[in-house]
Amino acid sequence: MEVIYEDNHIIVVNKAPGEIVQGDKTGDKPLSEQVKEWIKEKYAKPGNVFCGVVHRLDRPVGGLVVFAKTSKGLSRMNEMFRNGDVHKTYWAITKNMPPEQEGTLTHYITTREKINKSYASTTPKEGALKAQLKYKVIARSDRYTLLEINLLTGRKHQIRVQLSAIGCPVKGDLKYGAERSNPDGSISLLARKIQFVHPVSKKEINLTAPLPDDKLWQVLGQIAEQNSNVEK
Repeated sequence: MEVIYEDNHIIVVNKAPGEIVQGDKTGDKPLSEQVKEWIKEKYAKPGNVFCGVVHRLDRPVGGLVVFAKTSKGLSRMNEMFRNGDVHKTYWAITKNMPPEQEGTLTHYITTREKINKSYASTTPKEGALKAQLKYKVIARSDRYTLLEINLLTGRKHQIRVQLSAIGCPVKGDLKYGAERSNPDGSISLLARKIQFVHPVSKKEINLTAPLPDDKLWQVLGQIAEQNSNVEK
């Protein structure tokens, strides 16, 4: 388990694709339990260890996940997420290019829980939730595009279904229209950055997940960094 940041109240880890954040019907060991064991071992804590789940990532997605180590940290982080005071940035690799270099996508999303899949419409529908995100093309190779994405709402599978709706499914995401899976079962979507004011200390927290150990991620990441330096 890769710990990116830790203090008395919160711990941020780099989730690997394939891990689940919280226990589910699969019975697989969740990341929350791994965090508890890590804390227990590091600090030689007797008895139960507190680890509150603040937010989640889809199973095939990697990147930054925040957990709370105290009930105070959990309640305050939950409130910050509800109020939109936590800013998350995602990176996604797609095969196709969006119609514009950057823009805002607006859809109305319905979810079929039985098959764990969401559907996006460009027009409002009964029971559908409005979903918005901002995207920007930050790198391109001969065959792939790297997008930086900021969510304006938080809907189930939102990035995946909205990008699919404009003809740009995330690489490896068979559920939402990718042509083939990634060899490791992941999809090429990364919770890359997270930024917020610490709920207790009030200091600015600004964290970045490392890029996956994958040639395409590394190449596109280097191009994005070069493009960013040029813009500066």
